[in-house]
Amino acid sequence: MPERGCRCPQGARAAHRRAEADFAALRDRLAAGHGLPAVVAHSAEASRQWVSDELTRAAAAVTERAREACEAWLAAVWRRVLAGVWAAIGVLLLAQLVSALATDGWTTSRTAGLVAALVTGGLLTAVSWPHRSRGGLLAPLIGEDNRLSTSRAVAAGWLLLVGYAVLVLAVERAVDSDAGGPEPAGSAALLTVTGLSCAVAVLARLVVANRVRAHRAQKVRADRPRPADLITDDAGRGSLTDAQYVLLNVVVALFAGVLLAREPDRLPTLPWPIAVLAVVSAVTCLAGKYAEAGRPTVLSVVRVREAGDLNGPIRTGDDIEIRGNGFVPPGALPADRLARTVVRIGSVHVHVPLVPVVGGFTNPTDSVLIVPVPVEVEPGRTEVQVITASGAESNRYPLDVLD
Repeated sequence: MPERGCRCPQGARAAHRRAEADFAALRDRLAAGHGLPAVVAHSAEASRQWVSDELTRAAAAVTERAREACEAWLAAVWRRVLAGVWAAIGVLLLAQLVSALATDGWTTSRTAGLVAALVTGGLLTAVSWPHRSRGGLLAPLIGEDNRLSTSRAVAAGWLLLVGYAVLVLAVERAVDSDAGGPEPAGSAALLTVTGLSCAVAVLARLVVANRVRAHRAQKVRADRPRPADLITDDAGRGSLTDAQYVLLNVVVALFAGVLLAREPDRLPTLPWPIAVLAVVSAVTCLAGKYAEAGRPTVLSVVRVREAGDLNGPIRTGDDIEIRGNGFVPPGALPADRLARTVVRIGSVHVHVPLVPVVGGFTNPTDSVLIVPVPVEVEPGRTEVQVITASGAESNRYPLDVLD
């Protein structure tokens, strides 16, 4: 078994998977009613709390293994990314050689393209070295929630393409003083798309940060960055706004790359209709940031009635069912996040117990929370408020508690 804090990606990932398997086995065993100590088996409330505490401790171990796996993966992935960069440069060299043999031989444009690729590769290598423990070239693309940022990745792609094109022009002018330079009018669409992608990256971060601070959005930190983050939401579901932004910009960038390959002596001249399409895509992506998961909302609170129980008011010791939405933020389905859900009843903080079933949990859920009313709650009119795993607070809902 790998040691604690193992820096080997395979070993850390294997330890994380074993911890997840052990947790799933414990959850399913407790869900079936096995493993309960005799001292709590006689009380439904005590057994539920004991099960929740055991699962919370086990989930914390899974989280620790996930953190170690993330650190090991980031420390190793920077080499793979750089290897991909230099492999792309090798493919470019091979393509230049094949093209030179098949056409008019080696030209100044091919020299400029190869030199620009080598300079770009060297710069990317130098930039990635200080951030090698955080993923190298991926470090600037990872957001504060430990996910790959769609807007940053698109902006980085356009900056890389335009920077390479400018380097090609610079080398050509250095080798041949009669070579043509950039045409501002012709390259205006390209520069507009590039500038807009950078603006979207900045505005998206600002929008999300402001919405989180204003309790209008919820963000939960991910275990580690994944390529799928570029086209999915925080819960791992496909995101239309992000997917269209990535795919459309990839297509437009490929079109610009073809133009650069055909005419390397000037910046690619994008047609304005294509540039307008990219602008619409950027606006759609930015608007999608305003529609992300909002703050939790409590709609009603009712007393939980067991089978055969009489109807009555809410008293201390009763279970209450809090109905609403947004109680489980996107990305907060792992048990360690669910265990951070808290209900504030007056001045008393009640941790929502984890209630397992085979394959998951029935409490808490995104729309329903069940918690006991502790004896510390003073009888009379009080208020109920939900605090989710992201730290967001719901509205305050009035509640009458009787003796």
